[in-house]
Amino acid sequence: MDVLIVEDELLARRTLAAMLGRLGLGINIVGETGSVEDTVAWLSDTSRKADLIFMDVELSDGNCFEIFNRTRVKPYVIMTTAYDSYAIKAFKVESVDYILKPIDPDELRAAVERVQRRIATEGAYPGVLSEKSPRKRFLIKLNDRIVPVRADDIAYFYAEDKGTYIVTSDAHKYVIDFSLDIAMEQVSPDRFFRISRNCIVSMTAISSIVKVGSRYMVSTMPESSFDMMVSRSRTDDFLHWLEGRS
Repeated sequence: MDVLIVEDELLARRTLAAMLGRLGLGINIVGETGSVEDTVAWLSDTSRKADLIFMDVELSDGNCFEIFNRTRVKPYVIMTTAYDSYAIKAFKVESVDYILKPIDPDELRAAVERVQRRIATEGAYPGVLSEKSPRKRFLIKLNDRIVPVRADDIAYFYAEDKGTYIVTSDAHKYVIDFSLDIAMEQVSPDRFFRISRNCIVSMTAISSIVKVGSRYMVSTMPESSFDMMVSRSRTDDFLHWLEGRS
């Protein structure tokens, strides 16, 4: 199993690599990074592949959750951190495990073996599988609560003023901490369409479409607080999608 270690402290990287080697589970360290920037570059390089990433939360130029907003993370991920306050966010980006530092060898072995079992049954890249099996629900952090929102209940996603939001069919609005790029990868393309750089709309939320010049404006229920204009470059694909021909 090929492993990428994402950790900004050199000693911690060396310690983890040594611990993994002592497990005797056929682990091959294929890369090490210490920053968000370097990790995004590593994952974006199609010549590099890993089955599993051990990912520290606090990196030299930010926290690891920025990585998920900037690129697609295909390998399985095990979060490692000295703080337990990140457990909810780790769960939301679908990491398969969460290990507190200092890392216990038995916990490490158990986590690696769980990943190996998943690879044997589900395949090497869960990010690829998610295209075939869209998310059924999203977990939204609301103050000190976690609110599960069913994908079927989402009317649209949109980005505005550096924030990203979900609006549900009953007009509830929630702030989310991932980009529209990530959202589009995790929903059904039969149900959702990205009409513009700033908006993804659900088929079931569309109430009417009006042609405005050479473009189309979409009206939804619930109504949006902004004009939902379909980008010119996406008009043909949008109409095919509406007809079920996408």
